Amino acid sequence: MYYIVVYDVEEKGVNKVCKLLRRYLHWVQNSVFEGELSEGKFAELRFKLLQIIEPEVDSVIIYTLRDKWRGREVIGLNKNPVDNLI
Repeated sequence: MYYIVVYDVEEKGVNKVCKLLRRYLHWVQNSVFEGELSEGKFAELRFKLLQIIEPEVDSVIIYTLRDKWRGREVIGLNKNPVDNLI
């Protein structure tokens, strides 16, 4: 499946979350990652995120796209173009 992950975490956790997400997904812009993951890899990522964040103050939102990818439009500066979208 294709996932879009956005996060808003306290300053002390930003680097940990960013480094973790970079191992699994493509960086799009500040606090936004996207990419294709198997169910197993997604479960692994989700588990590791839960070990890093503080649920009382941090927020991670995961969008799951189950159907065919319909496209991507960037308005303004494209901070990290992704050429290999499926």
